[in-house]
Amino acid sequence: MLDDTTSDIGRSDHRAEPTADAGRPKAKTAAPAVAPVAKVMSPRRRSLLIAAVLAVVMVGGYMGVRYWTVGRFMVTTDDAYVGARPATIAPKIAGYVKEITVADNATVKAGDLIARIDPGDYELAVRAARDQQETQRATISRIGQQIAAQQAGADQARAQAVYARAASNKAELDFKRQSDLAARQINSAATFDQARAVRDQAVASVASADAAVAAAVANVAVSVAQRTEAENVLKQYETSLAKSERDLTFAEVRAPFDGVLGNRAMQVGDYVQASQRMASLVPLKDVYIDANFKETQLARLKPGQTVKVTVDAHGEGTIEGRVVSVAPASGSVFSLLPPDNATGNFTKIVQRLAVRIAIPDAIAAQSILRPGMSVVVSVDTRPSSGAPATPTATAAK
Repeated sequence: MLDDTTSDIGRSDHRAEPTADAGRPKAKTAAPAVAPVAKVMSPRRRSLLIAAVLAVVMVGGYMGVRYWTVGRFMVTTDDAYVGARPATIAPKIAGYVKEITVADNATVKAGDLIARIDPGDYELAVRAARDQQETQRATISRIGQQIAAQQAGADQARAQAVYARAASNKAELDFKRQSDLAARQINSAATFDQARAVRDQAVASVASADAAVAAAVANVAVSVAQRTEAENVLKQYETSLAKSERDLTFAEVRAPFDGVLGNRAMQVGDYVQASQRMASLVPLKDVYIDANFKETQLARLKPGQTVKVTVDAHGEGTIEGRVVSVAPASGSVFSLLPPDNATGNFTKIVQRLAVRIAIPDAIAAQSILRPGMSVVVSVDTRPSSGAPATPTATAAK
C-alpha cells in the first residue's frame, strides 16, 4: 500500500511540475508503416511493352539505315516552282476583232484558229495590188510594141543609109568624071558645077542617113530601158501584192504550237493594234521545274542526277525528274538594279541559284503540272543516280 501511495504521490507531484513543453500541443503518435504490396504486370501488358520497344528500335534502326544510305545524299529545297515558256498571242496587223473561236482555258493545236480580224481593208489592198500589176503588165506590153516599131524604123534608117552611100558613091564617080572632062575642057563649067553639087548633096545624105540610124538605135535603147524599168516596177507591184496577201492571211490569228489558251484580253468588236497582246498560250507539254537552291547546296549537284518532285497540288505522290543545268548567276545579278556590295554596310546573305529540272514527257503530256505551282524537290546525289557526284563535298540540307 505504501508503495502504491508513494507511487501515486510521486506521479501526482511529477504531473504538477511545470515543464518547458507546457502549453504546446502534443504530437500525434505515428502509426506503424505498412510495407507496400508489389503490383505484378500481366503477361499481356508485358508483351505489348516489349513489342512497342522493339517497334521503336526497328523504326529507329530503319530510319538510321535509311539516312545513312539515302538521306544524307539527298539535297532538298521547297523553293521550287513549275515553269514553262508561254507565248503572247498578238496580231501582226491592226483591225477590229470580228470573231473569237476559242474559249478561255481551251486546249488548242498548232495552226488552230484563235481569232479573226475584219479583213475588209486588206482584201481591198490585195485587189488594188492586183490591178496595179495588170496595169503595169499592159504598160510593159505597150513598150514592147514600141520597141518593135522602133527597131523597124532603125532597119529602115539603115536601108536609107545604104541607099545614100550608093548615091554618094555614084555622085563621087560622076564628079571625078566631070572633073577630068573639065580639066581637058571637054564639058562646060555648068556641068562640072552640077556634078560637084550632086556629090555634096550625096555626102550630106549619107551623113543624114547615118544620123537617122543612130537616132533610131538610140530610141530602141531608150525603149528597152523603159521596158526594164517597167518590169522592175512590176516586180515592186508583185512584192506589194505578196505583202497584201500576207497581211490578209494575218487577219486569222492562229496558234503557233500546242498549248492551253489563257489570260485572254480581247473581245469581239475590240480594235487591236499590231503586236498588242490578245491572250497567252502555255505549252503544258513542255513544262519544267526551276528549283532555287542555296549556294551552299550546289557543290554536289550535277546535270543528269535523279530528282524526286513532290507537287503541293497533288498530295504525296512523287514525280521523277532529272537535273538539266544550273543558272549562270543568281537572280540578283539579273535584276534590274543589281546590288552593289562594295558600298555601305555589308551583311552576308546566302544567295540562291536556279537549277533547271526536266520532267518526263509522259508526265508532261498529262497536263497535270501548271506553271507557277509550288513543288518540293530532292536531288539524289549518289553516284548511281545518273551523274557523278563529289563525295567529299558537303551541302546543307
